[in-house]
Amino acid sequence: MRQTAASPRAASVAVFAVFFLSGFAFSGWASRMPAVRDALGLAPNGMGLLLLTLAVGSVLALPLSGLVVEHLGARRTVEAAAGLAVVGLLLAATAVAFGNVWLTAPGLFAYGVGTAVWDAAMNLEGAAVEQRLGRAVMPRYHAGFSFGTMAGAALGAGAAALHVPVIGHLAVTLSLTMAGVLVATRSFLPEGTHAPAPAQPGADGAPTKGGRARSFRAWTETRTLLVGVVVLAAALAEGSANDWLSLAVVDGFETSDAVGAAGFAVFVTAMTGMRLLGTRLIDRFGRVAALRLTSGLALVGLLVFGLAPSLPLALVGVVAWGTGAALGFPVGMSAAADDPRHAPGRVAVVSTLGYTAFLAGPPLLGMLADHVGYRQALLAITIPALIGFAVAHVARPLTPGDAAPVDTGLDPAVAPGAEPAAD
Repeated sequence: MRQTAASPRAASVAVFAVFFLSGFAFSGWASRMPAVRDALGLAPNGMGLLLLTLAVGSVLALPLSGLVVEHLGARRTVEAAAGLAVVGLLLAATAVAFGNVWLTAPGLFAYGVGTAVWDAAMNLEGAAVEQRLGRAVMPRYHAGFSFGTMAGAALGAGAAALHVPVIGHLAVTLSLTMAGVLVATRSFLPEGTHAPAPAQPGADGAPTKGGRARSFRAWTETRTLLVGVVVLAAALAEGSANDWLSLAVVDGFETSDAVGAAGFAVFVTAMTGMRLLGTRLIDRFGRVAALRLTSGLALVGLLVFGLAPSLPLALVGVVAWGTGAALGFPVGMSAAADDPRHAPGRVAVVSTLGYTAFLAGPPLLGMLADHVGYRQALLAITIPALIGFAVAHVARPLTPGDAAPVDTGLDPAVAPGAEPAAD
């Protein structure tokens, strides 16, 4: 399929669409966790190990995602990665239908590889579009992901209530996903946008190394790594809800699978609302204040959900938890892309750290849940939420007067949507 010429505005709509479709596919799977658990007859530790196969696939694929985009371009990378993710989830759903754990695991591994590369590529495309537009729009793209999870959760809740088999539900979900991806990517920015930036002279006038060396050197930058910690904390809060919230509601309050799916829908709705409001919040108070507010809300929400004696009160905690998990990932992507010349490598690093937590952390909670229960295990997420609150200051936008994050000879740049100097 040939790519048509696209303006930055058209590309922005396309990026929003692929974020939406990624969330739609993921939520389709996540919303059916109780049915998957029952079909496979797994205890919490068994579910944790099964989901860990998805995380392993993602963790192995993510460090190379930036180079893949540089070679294939964002459009072809998203298309290929989405195709792999769809095939992997279809294989996993088919295995669930036959009650075969051993076939489910490779399906989830393939999905993990595909969805991780897809995520990194669409974030790089989003960062490039943000730079072309000259204003902060990343929270809106991540709101698109949240809208997708809302739609997927709603469809999942309906499918669970009607006792639709997981394979039938996901066959429809994933067919719509793949068709939408192939249409949306036609409006991406022209190929070559994500090629390595030309070498720039350092402070001594000598040229700095570009390309692969620059991408890997981002792993040595203190600011980039600390921004990754902020993203890691938020991604862990979000990923844990995706994997365990519906099960925690079902088992913790002895209710139906449909109510569990509805509880997950409450979470993604709260998160989506904050992402829509996040740009105004950031413009008014700055990135740091917004991150500290949301980190605090996540911390409170997790405590309320984990300790509440009744479902209605626990759902109040879910609202705070979802609201608090909303901004860490998109704000971290924007912070990593403050300098457009070095955005690809830095976005890849931050995305890798965040996505590793998003996928690898929650399965480990399953092993803890085997001993203390789902709701109590989720209380462990309060620790990274507190750390994210403590290091939120690193997301302050770079300004012309700032020193480079590390002594690499790179000059800082002014970020789109720079915040008040008070931060």
